[in-house]
This record gives sequence, structure tokens and C-alpha cells, in this order.
Amino acid sequence: MSEENKILIKRIYSEMSEEDGFRVLVDRLWPRGISKEKAHIDIWKKEIAPSNDLRKWFNHDTEKYDEFREKYFEELKNNKAAQEFKAWAAEKLHEDNITLLFSAKDEEHNNATVLREWLY
Repeated sequence: MSEENKILIKRIYSEMSEEDGFRVLVDRLWPRGISKEKAHIDIWKKEIAPSNDLRKWFNHDTEKYDEFREKYFEELKNNKAAQEFKAWAAEKLHEDNITLLFSAKDEEHNNATVLREWLY
């Protein structure tokens, strides 16, 4: 991975910026109240988001975050689409930043923070 480019995370409701680079929505469900035009996403990778069961179990409960992180790592490890995305991201970082977009209100305890950690 390039020293210059990096993987960023950002709420999809935040303003788009030049620094974002390639914008990837990593939620399983489309974010409420935002149009596809306003989202400014390059791709939507819902197949690498946490499974519905894991997402519902976690329910953005910070007490469960560490366990959620471990379970999501396990899902990613066994997810062919996630493995392919990881290889793609390593290549893409030679060209540009990648911004993982999520809709959760908690900017520290969400699937995008776990995914970014896993990608590095």
C-alpha cells in the first residue's frame, strides 16, 4: 500500500471532499434519507458488510463492540467478496485514497472502522 494514500472512513451524511478519493458504501442497507445522487458513491459493497444476523445482534451497542469486531473479522475472513475487495483496495491505494462510507451515528464503533482495520 502506498505511503501517500490511505483508507478513510466517513459518515455518508458528511460532505464529500477532494480527499475522499474513491468512495465505497460498506453498509448492507441503503442509508435513510439520502438519494443516490447526493451520496456520491463510486461503488456499494453490501456483500462485505456484516451479515444481517450480526448487524441486528450488534445493534450499535458499544458494550458489544469488541465481540462484534471479532465476529465481523471472522465473517470477513470467510467471505470471498471481502477477500477480493481487500486485494482490489491494496491495488487502488497506489492511485488514490479510499473512503469507506457508513451511516451509523457512532463514528468509532461501526462496521467501517472494523473493515478499515481488517484491510490494513
